[in-house]
Amino acid sequence: MTAKILLVDDDTTFCLMLKTWLAKRGFEVEEAFSCKEAVGKMKKSGYDVVLTDLRLPDEDGLQVLREAKKMLPGVQVILMTGYADISTAVQAMKLGAFDYVAKPVIPDEILKKIQEAVEHKDLPAEKKHAKKAEGLTYIKGTSRDSDKLYEYIRLVAPTMMTVLITGESGSGKEYIARLIHNQSKRQDAPFVAVDCGAIPKDLAASEFFGHVKGAFTGAVSDKTGYFVQANGGTIFLDEIGNLSYDVQIQLLRALEERKVKPVGSNKEIAFDVRIISATNENLAKAVAEGSFREDLFHRLNEFSIKALSLRERKEDIPVFANHFLAAANEELGKDVIGFEDAVMDVFRRYNWPGNLREMRNVVKRATLLCQGEFIGMEHIPSELSEVKDADIEDFALKREKNEVDLIREALAKCNNNKSEAARLLKIDRKTLYNKMKLYKME
Repeated sequence: MTAKILLVDDDTTFCLMLKTWLAKRGFEVEEAFSCKEAVGKMKKSGYDVVLTDLRLPDEDGLQVLREAKKMLPGVQVILMTGYADISTAVQAMKLGAFDYVAKPVIPDEILKKIQEAVEHKDLPAEKKHAKKAEGLTYIKGTSRDSDKLYEYIRLVAPTMMTVLITGESGSGKEYIARLIHNQSKRQDAPFVAVDCGAIPKDLAASEFFGHVKGAFTGAVSDKTGYFVQANGGTIFLDEIGNLSYDVQIQLLRALEERKVKPVGSNKEIAFDVRIISATNENLAKAVAEGSFREDLFHRLNEFSIKALSLRERKEDIPVFANHFLAAANEELGKDVIGFEDAVMDVFRRYNWPGNLREMRNVVKRATLLCQGEFIGMEHIPSELSEVKDADIEDFALKREKNEVDLIREALAKCNNNKSEAARLLKIDRKTLYNKMKLYKME
């Protein structure tokens, strides 16, 4: 049976392109350009999925969501939202939205969400909740390097290739590993994450391969090792460079034979796992120095991915800041709307040595301290706020002074396409709408 979709967006060019793209993939698609028009169509016809923009000319996507849930029992609603609206998207999830996807929209991502939404209708209630919670963790940057990273993930995920993820501490290596697993054919099987740096050398064999009762002092019962726990799924070996040379030999043998022998046992246990490993060290250098086995390095490094530091993806800083704000609001029971311009300027200039982990902590702390609607300079640590200087203030003043002219010029260049104009101005679509309203440009 063909799934029927209602596409709600006031960007007519985008609507036409997405409708055509989805129709070629077997969906029946109707479009509406306002909340009022969408409600009218929902009164006359049923839909499996409603795909709506959050920003509409008359109402917002939340109203479309409310009306859809009221009029069409079982319908699944997906919101398309600018990154600054992620906190609103979280609110939408509470109101019953199936998921949200950030703009600019990636067609393959939209297709995956729609397919999940259609399948979701027949899932038990507890699995539906788990599916929605999983959707909240997805966040993607807008920079070219981010696009390239996610393209690598998309290409390697369906294969059985081993993947070595390199990158600085806090740059999201485990997140990348989980994303690869979730997009693979093993997504319904276990994902077992192992911190190799936290395993004592004398217990490594037991942790990886298991042991039988009485194998050594303290072995009071049988233990299943990580490789057998992950059977059928993926094992993620974090900080692989911390393994001792002896353990590297045992690991290499296990990977070659695809069998493990628990400590104290004479029986071998076959396993079927996909190997993803990660390190913040230079393993090639460790191989040259003789501290890491070259044959194990090549076994683990069939495909390599570099996790980007925040310094390498300055364009993505507002994306992650708003994502962490939405998460902090949810966890702390707060309702902070966003960041003052001066704070975001500081975020862009700061080097973030702790990367995403540091930003998450900074934003969470600031959210806790903030008593108003916007996080200000007084809410962020002094080591960040000291970055603020006259250059930032001068730039902000010049930008405000010329804002109207810049917006008009961008709209003219983009034939009044607001999504393209916002991208040209390097702001999100919600901000563009707000500024146009402020300057009475609509």
